[in-house]
Amino acid sequence: MDASNYRRVPLGVVAPRDADDVAAALAVCRAHAVPVVARGGGTSIAGQATGTGVVLDFTRHMNRILAVDPEARTAVVQPGAVLDRLQEAAAPHGLRFGPDPSTHSRCTLGGMIGNNSCGSHSVAWGTTADNVRELTVVGAAGDTRRLGRAWQGAPDGLRALVESELALLRTGFPELPRRISGYALDALLPERGADTARAFCGSEGTWGLLTEAVVRLVEAPRAPALAVLAYPDESAAADAAAGLLGYGPLTVEGMAADLVPADAGLPPGGAWLFVETGGGSPAEARARADTIVRAADVRDALVVTDPAGQRALWRLREDASGTATRMPYAGDDALSGRGRGLGGEAWPGWEDCAVPPARLGAYLRDFRALLTAHDLHGTPYGHFGDGCVHVRIDFDLISAAGVTRFRRFSEEAARLVVSHGGSLSGEHGDGQARAELLPAMYGADMVRLFERAKDLWDPRGLFNPGILVRPHRLDENLRFAVLPHRPVDVEFGYPADGGDFSAAVRRCVGVAKCRTAPAPGGDGVMCPSFRATGEEAHSTRGRARLLHEMLAGEIVTDGWRSTEVRDALDLCLSCKGCRSDCPVGVDMATYKAEFLHHHYAGRRRPAAHYALGRLPFWLAAVTRTRSARLVNALVSLPPVAAAAKHLAGVAPGREIPRLAPETFSQWWSARFRERARAYVRERRRGGAGGSEGRRPGAALFPGFEGRTVLLWPDTFTEHLEPSVGRAAVRVLEAAGLAVLLPPRRVWRHGPVGDGVTRGPLRPSMLLPRRRQRVCCGLTYVSTGQLDRARAVLRRTLDLLEPYLAMDGLPVVVLEPSCAAALRTDLPELLPGDPRAARLAAAVVTFAEALERHAPDWTPPRLDRPAAGQTHCHQHAVLGDAAERRLREAAGLTGTLAGGCCGLAGNFGFEKGHEEVSRACAEEQLLPAVRAADENAVILADGFSCRTQLAQLSGRRGRHLAEVLAQALDDGPRNGGSAGTA
Repeated sequence: MDASNYRRVPLGVVAPRDADDVAAALAVCRAHAVPVVARGGGTSIAGQATGTGVVLDFTRHMNRILAVDPEARTAVVQPGAVLDRLQEAAAPHGLRFGPDPSTHSRCTLGGMIGNNSCGSHSVAWGTTADNVRELTVVGAAGDTRRLGRAWQGAPDGLRALVESELALLRTGFPELPRRISGYALDALLPERGADTARAFCGSEGTWGLLTEAVVRLVEAPRAPALAVLAYPDESAAADAAAGLLGYGPLTVEGMAADLVPADAGLPPGGAWLFVETGGGSPAEARARADTIVRAADVRDALVVTDPAGQRALWRLREDASGTATRMPYAGDDALSGRGRGLGGEAWPGWEDCAVPPARLGAYLRDFRALLTAHDLHGTPYGHFGDGCVHVRIDFDLISAAGVTRFRRFSEEAARLVVSHGGSLSGEHGDGQARAELLPAMYGADMVRLFERAKDLWDPRGLFNPGILVRPHRLDENLRFAVLPHRPVDVEFGYPADGGDFSAAVRRCVGVAKCRTAPAPGGDGVMCPSFRATGEEAHSTRGRARLLHEMLAGEIVTDGWRSTEVRDALDLCLSCKGCRSDCPVGVDMATYKAEFLHHHYAGRRRPAAHYALGRLPFWLAAVTRTRSARLVNALVSLPPVAAAAKHLAGVAPGREIPRLAPETFSQWWSARFRERARAYVRERRRGGAGGSEGRRPGAALFPGFEGRTVLLWPDTFTEHLEPSVGRAAVRVLEAAGLAVLLPPRRVWRHGPVGDGVTRGPLRPSMLLPRRRQRVCCGLTYVSTGQLDRARAVLRRTLDLLEPYLAMDGLPVVVLEPSCAAALRTDLPELLPGDPRAARLAAAVVTFAEALERHAPDWTPPRLDRPAAGQTHCHQHAVLGDAAERRLREAAGLTGTLAGGCCGLAGNFGFEKGHEEVSRACAEEQLLPAVRAADENAVILADGFSCRTQLAQLSGRRGRHLAEVLAQALDDGPRNGGSAGTA
């Protein structure tokens, strides 16, 4: 599968290392009459990267930038080179490659040449074909051809064919900037230089196998500015787009409100044009943007010159291909959805047609009418300045009736585009989605000419057959047809997918954002295992596609017992990065937990599942037996530690963390009892007139101003680093909050902090009761022990039930992974228990508690740089805006790294994961810490992050609570205030 609606089963995949490998693979395929499909990033939306036979994956090895010549403004690249790597290589010379699809972080130059890709800057720098100088390809006979102008590299007979059909070639192609459909045979006209390299662009792997390309580079603007122009709707924006081209913009992109979050910060409107200008200085770029704003007839406008602000806005546009696939339909408008309550599924299929820019508004109005006539819904967006529109439509591609309607709509839409003088494809190529419809655009004579040209390049029909000429039908090979039509019995609720696991797996549309390398200074997380291994099977997309095949049951035939799926999921760190970074919200951590639950049902699990997956149970046993010091002493002996790690399935190179001799709850209980005694003494003195004017409870909760929080004693804080909990109590109380801990017994008469109760005395209360602990179930969930997780969570809800009835009582969770589990896993595992939703809603992070419940408190000033990493679960589930504001208020400067530390709870400790774990840490975390100033505060709110830092870098990371507590204790010596409390 690629990013289209299609699925084909190949005989095999070859990752060639060089052009000789390509020729050798082709020779074998030629000898056995086996088709060959060239594949780059697999982000094609029309089905070009799917096929039977042998697939050549160029991204594994043939992915280099071979040369950059700043004088000639050219670069030499291999077909598997990712566009962003070329941009990085050209940037030091003030150059760039002009075309830039929204998938620029993972699409390859070979794929761009195959599809003749364009991107948002095509109004300034044209399509890929406009920026190609020479191409080196392996021909059908295994020969190497170098394509260029003046018939260079043309196969025998091609020139004679063109010269015999000059009239048809001069009149048969529509004149518009985004005509991508069909073969570009008009590039072979003598007046156009008979350029075989240009004609090869857009041939979609059907003419030969690209092994090297010489491409043109353009001068990058020194300073861009982005004007955001607001319009009432898409048609109004489309009508205005063509009128802006005379001002020389670099982009004219259109988006509708349905694709934009409410908090995106755009000027009020129903649709927007993103118009980028460039200049030699920020002032010059801003002046050009202001000129466009003045010239445009707009409802409102915004000009953004800040690079970070521009990146945030462009991210909205780049994620649209995924966002449009899963949208929360709320209305009945043809372009806003059906009011389904859940997110609607929308698909490509009529994805990127193009019309003359001046006709775009009229075309969109007719297109909306066509959608309404077929009871379909979608939101157009895209390259309005070039007349090119992208749209995902809620086709039913599963039922026979839905597929029939898909075909009928496609045929009528093709006629509509042609009536406006347009092209069926304006960027993504024809592939299987539109090749069958090409006669409507070109007529029978031109289509026969395409077939004759194909036969000259590929006499045996081995190169990507069924694409562009003699095509597959647009409604066959649909990837959804093989999925079960009934919901699969699963453990999680999947509320965003109507409880349907198949629908959850269908979320992956293949746009492959999970295959990106991290941007310098970026905060993205997805997908750390792919970044470490570079293998498709270890990307979020690869795993989703294997789950798709598991549900289909044709290739992966053993269902939940599949070893292929298990092995692919084995390196998933459950970082949840895909939950936020994937444009369609694929949640592979949940899918992995679901799979492991079924895979090991009734079977013996790996040793690490029993040791690390049940960590709360074992640590509680150590506490009950008061054996922490003994355990620490034993594991400090190398033979004992080695034996323990072997039995527990722990990697030999990992150090076993030391247990705290006194748990956080023990410290809290002793402190609470001492304060209770002090409170009693205070009350007695008050009875003698010694405490007039003092607040009630001042000895019990010093600084208490009537606001109470419940502090969650997570397993890591409780048993391994209670210093974090003690520091949090110090800071929360300094902020004027009364801190309570969850009860250890289920009381029916009003529990308070430490299990002290009030209410009528009953005989049953004199009987011994087992003390229990709250737990988020994280370790059980991450290892797929979902029955145990549910039991633990129900026990937690029983303990907290009286507190959950108290509206507004926040539950402060210090460990981000535990907070994320309570926010997401709890309500999804217990969807029928209303207490689960109440607890999930009550969970706040340490910084959120201070910001929401102690808004007048001022943290101590440290005025020091900070380095470290935002926890992956914090990034993906919780958000870190409150943490950033708290750091800023405390004078902690700098930006924390993104990515994942690589330890990720049990993952980095498990045998076989150590190398990947270290590679993940080396991606962002360790370099950021090594580069940090000696005076920098190393922040890591997660226990895993702190442990990884200590074991791989030797530097100790600290929770933000620890840093603030130390500053409070140091007082003004650190140049800060101890706060208002």
